[in-house]
Amino acid sequence: MNDVARPDSGANLAMAAAGFIGCPFRLQGRDPAHGLDCVGLVAVSLAAAGISPKSPSGYGLRNLFVGQWLHFAAASGLAPSPGPIRTGDVVLMALGHGQHHLVIAESGSSVIHAHAGLGKVVRQPLDPQWRVVAKWHAAPQKGD
Repeated sequence: MNDVARPDSGANLAMAAAGFIGCPFRLQGRDPAHGLDCVGLVAVSLAAAGISPKSPSGYGLRNLFVGQWLHFAAASGLAPSPGPIRTGDVVLMALGHGQHHLVIAESGSSVIHAHAGLGKVVRQPLDPQWRVVAKWHAAPQKGD
């Protein structure tokens, strides 16, 4: 890497996610041209930010248990993010019974996510009714 100053990896991830706003929603989608789900949005945003993602498959819109997929965060270069939500955090939210959702924080109060109901990737205020289950921040990459 060169010595040119760069935004931190969280800002890079949030900017990358913003570039996918308007992409269509598609369950299990991993291609912005054909559609993304929340996992796909995180994967393509990580890749666009220069981080190699590892993504789960075999999940549905509703999942009572998500523990079997949590190891994908570390495998994708994400580390636990303590404290309040900050720019670039990947946040696993509980929206309701059996419904979990990944979002990327654009700020502590705004998120970018693949919205199934609206059928596309959107930016919106963080919904105070959503409960944070886990959150991660892009770990510093070698050379950072």
